[in-house]
Order: sequence, then C-alpha cells, then structure tokens
Amino acid sequence: MRLVVGITGGSCAIYGVALLKALEQLNIETHLVVSRMGQYVVEHECDMKLEELKSLAAYHHDNNDLAAPIASGSFRADGMIIAPCSMNTLGAIANGISNNLVTRAADVTIKEGRKLLLLPRETPLSVIHLENMLKLARIGVKIMPAAPGFYHQPETIGDLVNIMVGRTLDQMGIEHCLSKRWGED
Repeated sequence: MRLVVGITGGSCAIYGVALLKALEQLNIETHLVVSRMGQYVVEHECDMKLEELKSLAAYHHDNNDLAAPIASGSFRADGMIIAPCSMNTLGAIANGISNNLVTRAADVTIKEGRKLLLLPRETPLSVIHLENMLKLARIGVKIMPAAPGFYHQPETIGDLVNIMVGRTLDQMGIEHCLSKRWGED
C-alpha cells in the first residue's frame, strides 16, 4: 500500500505525527508533504523539527514542488490523508485551487477516484466551513473532525490520539491494533 500524507496548519499536529508512526510500523509506503504552517504547528505542538518528521516517512516532497510525482494522476497511490487539515486547505480543495503540492495532490486524489480523508480541526465551524465540508463529502471525500470518542475510557493523550489514528486507518481499510473496538474486550 502507498499513501500520501499531508500535514497542514490546523492544530492537532500530533495526529499527523502519530499517523506517520503507525504507517511506518505497518510498513506502508508514505509520501509526506507539509505546508509551511503545518511545519510551524508540528514544531510548536510536538517539539519536532521538519527533519525528524521527514524521517517518519518513506518519501518527503516539498510543498512548493508542483512537479513532484504525487502531483500527477499517473503516480499510483491508494489514497491520501491530510492530518490535520486546516480550513484554508479544506477550502482550497473544495474549490479546486491547487496552488501548492498538498492541494494539488488532493485534487489528483479526487480526480483519480481514490480515497481522500481530511481531519479538520477548527471550532466553532462557520457556515463557510460546513459548506466546504459538505461539498467535499458529496463527492466522496471522508471528513473526520479531530474529535475522539471517550467510550474507550482513554487514560492518556496518547490513548485519545490512538483512537483517532485508528479510526483514520479503519477508513483506509488498514488493519491495526491501536485501540479497542466497541464491544471488544
């Protein structure tokens, strides 16, 4: 399996970092692209420099490189996850604006009929945010707000992160053991 992973400027960069770690452990090929604000948020929230983040992915592509392989429909990928996904990025994707590699790769994912999953983190949501999400959901993009459940009785932040990363992997059809499922011991 081969996935494109985007990290943009929404808070909750911990989800993107944990996702990359989980995919690395599952031996899934990842192609990482990070926006400028995504890099800032990873450094601020996770105390992690870009070089360390890049080491979690099989490949890294600069967000300004619109000639990168992931910018083309001929590049074979099973899907794309943007975690976290800023409202700026979500709005650009919803309106077909491909002015950087994250949004271009998402546009390619949509046009090629591949799975695209966005983890937006914003509150409260404006009507504009909701309309952009609805526009994308109507064409099959999965919208998973970064809002973990508590029925697992999480005890740590790591438990909460694993719930969201596990649900993200579920949406991509990837087997994992990150959190227990409802009704399981």
